[in-house]
Order: sequence, then C-alpha cells, then structure tokens
Amino acid sequence: MNYRTTPEETTRMPSGIPHIIGNEAAERFSFYGMKAILFVFITQYLHLMDGKSGKPMDEVFTTELIHWFNFAFYLTPFMGAILADVFFGKYRVIMFLSMVYCAGHAALAMMGHFGYSQWWMISGMVLIALGAGGIKPCVSAHVGDQFGSQNLHFLSKVFNWFYFSINLGAFASMLLTPWLLEWYGPHWAFGVPGVLMAIATFIFWLGRHRFAHVPPGGMGFMSEAFGKDGMIAILKLAPIYLFVAVFWALFDQTGSTWIFQSQSMDRNFLGFNWLPSQIQSLNSVFVLSFIPLFSYLIYPLVSKVWPLSHLRKMGIGFILMAAAFVLVSVIQEWIDAGDKPNIGWQISAFALLTAAEILISIVALEFAYIQAPRKMKSFIMCFYLAAVAIGNLLVVGVNHFIQVPSAAEKQYQQQIQRLPEDWQSSPRTIILAGYDGVPGTKDDFVKRLEKDAENPLIVPDQVVLDEIASKIISESISANNSFPRQQRGNEIVSSFRDIQNKPLRYEIMNSNSIRIRSAGGDGKWNTKWDTGIIISKADDEPAKSSSWFDAIQPQKTWLSERKKALGIKTKADAKSAEELYTKTTFSGGQPKLQGAKYFWFFSGLMGLTSILFIPFAMIYRPKNYLQE
Repeated sequence: MNYRTTPEETTRMPSGIPHIIGNEAAERFSFYGMKAILFVFITQYLHLMDGKSGKPMDEVFTTELIHWFNFAFYLTPFMGAILADVFFGKYRVIMFLSMVYCAGHAALAMMGHFGYSQWWMISGMVLIALGAGGIKPCVSAHVGDQFGSQNLHFLSKVFNWFYFSINLGAFASMLLTPWLLEWYGPHWAFGVPGVLMAIATFIFWLGRHRFAHVPPGGMGFMSEAFGKDGMIAILKLAPIYLFVAVFWALFDQTGSTWIFQSQSMDRNFLGFNWLPSQIQSLNSVFVLSFIPLFSYLIYPLVSKVWPLSHLRKMGIGFILMAAAFVLVSVIQEWIDAGDKPNIGWQISAFALLTAAEILISIVALEFAYIQAPRKMKSFIMCFYLAAVAIGNLLVVGVNHFIQVPSAAEKQYQQQIQRLPEDWQSSPRTIILAGYDGVPGTKDDFVKRLEKDAENPLIVPDQVVLDEIASKIISESISANNSFPRQQRGNEIVSSFRDIQNKPLRYEIMNSNSIRIRSAGGDGKWNTKWDTGIIISKADDEPAKSSSWFDAIQPQKTWLSERKKALGIKTKADAKSAEELYTKTTFSGGQPKLQGAKYFWFFSGLMGLTSILFIPFAMIYRPKNYLQE
C-alpha cells in the first residue's frame, strides 16, 4: 500500500499527532510499569512461580541482571536507527518492533503457567529490550517528520506534550503496577502493561493513513554519518558521553539498589504507605515540576551573575548527583546501624537526583544535537543513548566483581553430577572438604540429601553459630521482634570464637535480616571460605488501605496466599515467637562491597567525575551545527 511520503500541507496540527502521543503514553506506561516491579519480582516472587519453593535470587545478582537489561535496552537504538534510516523507514520499524515488544510481555505472562519461569522471564526481557529500545530513536524522529514549513510553529508544543505523555505514563504505571503486584500478583502486574502495549500498537496502526512516511535513505546515510565532520563530532563528544555514562550508572540504580534500601525504611510519608517500587514514580512528578522552575526562574537568575553554558549546567548536575548518592549513603549508614529512617530522606535524594537529571540528561541531549552535523542528528542521538548503556554496563561490572563464589556450592554441584540417577531413592550424606582440602577433618562441610527435602548446609562453625543465633533470636523477641543494633550485636558475638579461635562479625543486612560471619579456614574476609548464618524474620503483612481501594483490594497479598498454597510458613502461621525466625547457613557467596560501602563507592566515583569534568569543560571548544 502506498502512503503519503511528505507532511500534510496544512497550517493546523498534523492529524497523525494524536496517534503518536496516545501510543507514547501507553507504551511508556507499559515499559515503566514492567521495569518498576522487576527488582521486587525477581528477589521475592520468581522462585515461587513454578509450584515449589526454590531459592530466591540475591540482591547483587538481581542488580547485575537488571542493569544488563538496561544495557541492552539503550544499545538497541543503534539497530532501530539503522533499520529505519537505511532499510525500512520509521513507520515499518516501529510497527514490527512493537510486535516484538508485545511478544516480550506475552513471554512474561507465561511465567507460572508452564515451562521454566526463569527462562520465560529472560526471554521476555530480551524481547522487550529489542522492541522498546529499537523503537526509541524512531518515535521522536517520526514526530518531527509530520511537520512542514506551514505548521512548524506547532513542533515545540507537540514535543512538550510528547515529553508530558512520557512522564504521565511513567508516573501512573509506577504507582499502579507495584500495587497490582502486591495484591493481585505477577500475572496482573505484568499483564496490564502488556495489554497497554498492545493498545499502544493498535493506536499507532490506526494512524497509518494520517502519517507522513518518510522513505529510508539507503546506504548513502552511512557515508554521510561516517564522513569527516561526522567522525570529528563523534570523537569530540565521546569524552562527554563517558562523563554522562557515570551519571546514568548512578541514576538507573533507582530501579535496583534504591528499591532494596527502601525495603528497610519506614515508608509512611505524608499519610501514605508507599510500596518500595512506588517511590520511583516521584521522579516523574519532580521532572514535571522542576522543568518550568529551572527554565523560567533558576536559569535566568543564575545567568545574570554567571552565564550558564551547556557544559556549566552539566558540571553543576554532576555535583548534585554526587550529593544525592552521598545522602543515600548516609541513609544506608543509619540502616546498617539498626535504625529505620523515614522514606522522606530517600525522597529528598530523589529530588536532588531529578535536579541533576534536568541539568545533565536534558542539557546533554540538546548539546549533542547542536554539536552533530546536520545530516546525522538522529545517529548522534543513538551515541547519546549508548552512554546510558555504558553506565549500566559499569554497574554490571561492579556487581559482578563484588560477588564472591562459594567453596561448598562448587563441590556440591560436582558431587551431585557423580551420583547415580536413582540417588533420591536412598538418602545419603555428602562430605565436602574444607580449606585444608582433606575430607574427614574438622573444617569439612556436610550436606544431607533426601528426596523432596532441602536440608541446610552444615558448616564447620555450626555449633557456635547456632548458639549465637539462639541468643540473638531470644534477645530480638524480648525487644518486640527487633534485631539488636550494631553495637549490641557486636557485644554478643565478641564472647564467641570460631573453630580457628578467631572473632566473628555481626552484620545488619536490612530491617528483617542479620548475618553472623566467620572468616573461615583461610582466615581472610570476603573469600569463598567465609562461613556464617543469616537470620531472617517474617515480613509484616501489609495493611489494607482505608480508602476506595478497600472495595477492590483482597484480604491477603498474593505473596502470602502463594506461600500458603506451597506450605511455606508466614508470620500469620507462627505458633510461637521463635517460628517467626529462619536460619540459613552459607559458605562464601557474600558480596565484597555491601551496605553503605557500596553506596559510598558510587558517591566517590561521581565526586571524582565532577572534579575531572571541570578542566575538560574549560578546554572544550564547541562547534554548533544548526539547521538553516
């Protein structure tokens, strides 16, 4: 079918714009809704999806996985831009990749119905990264294609509505989707964004006869993009992209490590009990509030005293971003000490982070546009998005590096592979050699294997760890089920020694978990030979809201009902105070960088970036390319 290839000859708003704006609002609802609940789902729900109680993924591995997803999402715009500009045109690429996007949501909806849920989840994430990332550079360019010389004055207004629709969709989804996950479960929480994506695709398809379908440029695009001016622009902008990448390494942790932190905070703020995943929605509110504040008040006032160039704005943004992470580092210090600070502190960090976003993200995008040669504006935008991918890859690298393997787990898997196929018919005990490498000595690990039973690993320090655990649980019960604060915990473990006659450590992981740790047979901390025990208490059942939600909100959360169906004890099932607590022994597997130290690392990285940016900004000589 032949479509119109040039903009409408009209002085009014292009007729296809409502289809693009409606599509964008629904698509952003879909994407941000899925992304908002991903961390909580993986750490708390995924292991319960296949009809049995498995082992939940730890926070470090989950953080690494989510930032791999972000990396893929912000790298695929190169693919989308090349497919659109060289081969198929924007409309066809948007339609095709939107269907890939829908297939990704369909894969997420398959979790828990049949097959292996973890593979459905990974497949869904890959398809969504391909679809959402691939259409990202095409949609905004498709907006610009709809305007001719007679109605160009509407372009600024449309982009304002375009940006508003993005933040409106994000805000609504990040409030609603976590609530759906909490009370109705993963199928509704992932299903509603999936339906919205299907609606978004349908809305876009309805506008096919109203759009200007600008044809692809063919391979001539590549020669223009990689000409002399293009390569010079890319090389000049590359250092800026690296600075911006560090900003995104911190910013995108609001969907991973910041959620984990909020789980240990008092989330009652301004009369509303926030779910951990919902706090992110305030970023959209702050964006919509801060943009006019900066544009019409702060920028004009500061410029009267100190002219604000693009690079100066970005420099201030880097400092504000460092301040935001310093604040979350301080919050984590309080949590590590046993306090439960109010979520208002993290909301303050979000305000700083959003101010930094406006000074860095929006300004850097504008700066990249005017520094790009006229014929490769869209392609340069892909390099900017690649900076976001690099930032997330940095987080992946850090979280991968800080993971410590487990000496016992590796031996256990090796021995399981050597057992006969019918081993479950005869229970047995596996002996795993300790640090000395000789089975039958005091530093061995022991694992009892029985059919349909998951027995804990017995570690060399098991006796002393159980004794400490009993004392801590007893004291916690006396303190209204609150774990001892750091100082008191240190006092308790100081009177004990491990089998190497060396001291142990008391570590607060979050408000519901603490860890007692020994350096193990090698006597060195943070190695695969560390041993210890994690003591966790059951979560409180979320209270029903006293509002109109009562009419549609179930009596119990989906998670509590799921655990009941699987025979897993919850707080409501406990017949004694002791049954509120569970103990899990471990060998290695604990991260090298955790708690406040993790956040201080990124605070320092952002501070160093801010310092290095100053001399770079002073020597940079911009060259503007504006459309005539």
